[in-house]
Amino acid sequence: MKVFYTHAGCTLVALNPFQPIPDLYSLDVMKEYHCAAQPQDSKPHVFIVAEQAYRNLQGQLEPVNQSLVVSGESGAGKTWTSRCLMKYYATVAASSSVVKSQDTVERIERRVLDSNPIMEAFGNACTLRNNNSSRFGKYIQLQLDGRQLLVGASVQTYLLEKTRVAYQPANERNFHIFYQMLKGASSEQRKEWRMPQGQHFDWLPNAKKTVEEDCFQETVEAMITLGLHAERQRQIFRILAGILHLGNVNFSCPTDESQPCNITEQCKESVQWAAELLRVPVEELHTCLRVRMLKAGKHSVLKPCSQAECSMRRDCLAKVIYAQLFEWLVTFINNSICADQSTWCNFIGVLDVYGFECFQINSLEQLCINYANEKLQQHFVAHYLRAQQEEYVSEGLEWSFVKYQDNQSCLDLLEGSPISVFSLLDEESRLNRVSDAKMLRIRLEKELSENASISWDKFSKVPHFAVAHYAGRVNYQIQGMVEKNKDPVQPELIRLLQKSDDPLLQQIFADKETDNSSSKALSKVTVVSKFKNSLESLMRILHATTPHYTRCIKPNPDCKPLIFKKEEVIIQLEACGIVETIHISAAGFPIRIAFQSFIQRYGLILRYSQLKSEAHYTGVEADSSDILLQQVQKLLGVVLNSQTSDPSHSSDSEKRKSLVHCGRTKVFLTQSMLDLLEDHRKKILSQCAFSIQCCWMRYQRRRRNTRRQSATLIQAAVRSWLVRRQIQRWDRAAGLIQSKWRNWRVRRVLLKSLAEVELDDAKDLAEEEVPELNPVVRERGSVQLDSIQEPVTVRGWPMGLALASAPSITVSLTATGFQKMMSMMASLNLPSRRGEYKVETNQCTEGVASIRAQPRGSVKLHYQRSPLLYAHRQPERKTDVTGFNEILLEKTL
Repeated sequence: MKVFYTHAGCTLVALNPFQPIPDLYSLDVMKEYHCAAQPQDSKPHVFIVAEQAYRNLQGQLEPVNQSLVVSGESGAGKTWTSRCLMKYYATVAASSSVVKSQDTVERIERRVLDSNPIMEAFGNACTLRNNNSSRFGKYIQLQLDGRQLLVGASVQTYLLEKTRVAYQPANERNFHIFYQMLKGASSEQRKEWRMPQGQHFDWLPNAKKTVEEDCFQETVEAMITLGLHAERQRQIFRILAGILHLGNVNFSCPTDESQPCNITEQCKESVQWAAELLRVPVEELHTCLRVRMLKAGKHSVLKPCSQAECSMRRDCLAKVIYAQLFEWLVTFINNSICADQSTWCNFIGVLDVYGFECFQINSLEQLCINYANEKLQQHFVAHYLRAQQEEYVSEGLEWSFVKYQDNQSCLDLLEGSPISVFSLLDEESRLNRVSDAKMLRIRLEKELSENASISWDKFSKVPHFAVAHYAGRVNYQIQGMVEKNKDPVQPELIRLLQKSDDPLLQQIFADKETDNSSSKALSKVTVVSKFKNSLESLMRILHATTPHYTRCIKPNPDCKPLIFKKEEVIIQLEACGIVETIHISAAGFPIRIAFQSFIQRYGLILRYSQLKSEAHYTGVEADSSDILLQQVQKLLGVVLNSQTSDPSHSSDSEKRKSLVHCGRTKVFLTQSMLDLLEDHRKKILSQCAFSIQCCWMRYQRRRRNTRRQSATLIQAAVRSWLVRRQIQRWDRAAGLIQSKWRNWRVRRVLLKSLAEVELDDAKDLAEEEVPELNPVVRERGSVQLDSIQEPVTVRGWPMGLALASAPSITVSLTATGFQKMMSMMASLNLPSRRGEYKVETNQCTEGVASIRAQPRGSVKLHYQRSPLLYAHRQPERKTDVTGFNEILLEKTL
């Protein structure tokens, strides 16, 4: 079975498989651990450590800020583990964007993740022990807001191994970025960088070796994501190409010692290309590399450099350019991904430092790297191995101390006061003289011989000293250590770079001081002092946060996949204190909680049990320690007694002591006891939640029924009101119609009776001679409405209603009543168009005659507007009148 993670007390042990494991770090696995109720119950994984830190942050447990310390030897998988942790937080902490735009969250997440490829390309290299070895330390702060969402990040770096730019140990390589350019550049870029196919560079050994990190396109895409535009990228790669060409410059001794060294013929082209790519004058570059300037008072003296000095100045120029470019990149990344101070309140830090190193030749770089590992090991020892056992004793637990390897003596040797290795190195570096390795070795032996952590091989001809680190003894070569500690940069080199026409170089070296006078020599910051200060700042951050340890183990020294060498692994476990951690965790209590915090979280178990037994629960004051202790003991008794119905088990004090112990101010628990408490608390919370849900659902249902009944009553009242209003309208309308109908019937009967009384005999009228109408009058007064042969005769009143219904109308008036007919038509508002009405002058032929209506002079017709709905309308060609108006019409064909 392939298992790569396991727990050792508070530490996660991670084994490097040296090959990709499918679906071990997928998004589904992340969601599984993030959504798990108890992640520690799942299979051991690096995501458990990440989730525990994230939940501590959510719970606001003091100290709130968290730190994930990833340590181990070089090649143990620290960089990969740190990358997985960052991906986990970028996924989990940015997965739920509420009000903010999802694009913004994705942009922050993408930028935080894309800072890794750039940092690894410029700061990692292929070594004998690791294909992707970090040659610098970094502490990444993932910044989270009050809702625990990722809003930004910041990067702090420690001691870049810039000497690798100009010097690579045997079978090792330079930084990844140079090989990425060499293998991934396009033809146009090669032409611009003066890097044709097959070009050899002295500073790029093992160029044919291919590793996974040789991906130039990934680095370019990450630069684009972080906001590095194309022109700025061109400037960066142009500077890097200039550094490579600078490495091909070699010097030869001159025949005359008073003359500067000569540049070999085959290297003159490299100098030309380096000057062109760095945008500096070629002649000034020649002078700065071969001639140094000495100050004598107010005067400056030019002195030719020896061949070794010329090579050193060339290397110094390349190192300072690369180191400053790296610092500028880190600053740019921080400006790109760092959030404003007001937008974040907590952070989770991920520490990835160089692993412990021991090579055949070890110098100042290895001394600083191993010193950093010693500081982290001391932090682990102080935080867990020593502090935990001392706390057991102070709290009154019966405890026998477990012996562990304390590296305090090694730290005293390296950084102690007043005399230590670092203090002697700094003192030697500040003296204005040429360093002597043998003299420094003699002084180290004289001043530090009493410390058991340092030793010397008296038979060795090479000046050195050996330090017994926690991970093993390492021999350090003294030769060149003082010069590396000084890290001298000649002022003329800085002035040359400040004169460059390249905008990026001008920006990088704009604030660099060029004064290197001896008056400032004593106050000069050395490499060791600068590294110590930055490391002390890091340790202050770690002490102020809750640490989570991940120990990466290298299963075999050859970096071969799935090969496990037991002896190699045991040595690493013993060196980093994992074995002692296991002993302490097995014999002790890994969880400790203060009484007040314990009651605040688990007091509901006691309250619930007392409510069930109808007992009265009283609150606990914060300063009543005796009452707190009593309450804690009662609570633990309730939990332990509920585990079994057998009273003999509940009174088993030995079993209780193995699970939990009450100290003076804290409760000490095992993981199984903590799980038991959490299960009880979860059950009670579930029951309370169920009761609340029942009450809430009952309330909701009652309110819903009440609203339904109220709505029914309101609807019934509205419907009844509407019906009553409609019926009342119908009642009033029917009454009005009936009233008008009765009035019309009465008037009709009355008119008919009057007409019968007043009618004379039609024969008398027929005997009278009716004068003929004037032809002109007959022509103008006779009009035809329709082509109906027998026009409709309308009797009675109302005239307007009759005219509105009849298709053709014949109006009968007296023979001389044309003017009256026109007046009547005007009063009826009838259109008087020719061809619409036919006028007959003989009233007698229509069967109606009136004595009073017989024309005797002028006749006035009086018309009144009908009260009916359609009586006032003008006659149309086709009109269908129905309803009550229709029954008022009497049609006679």
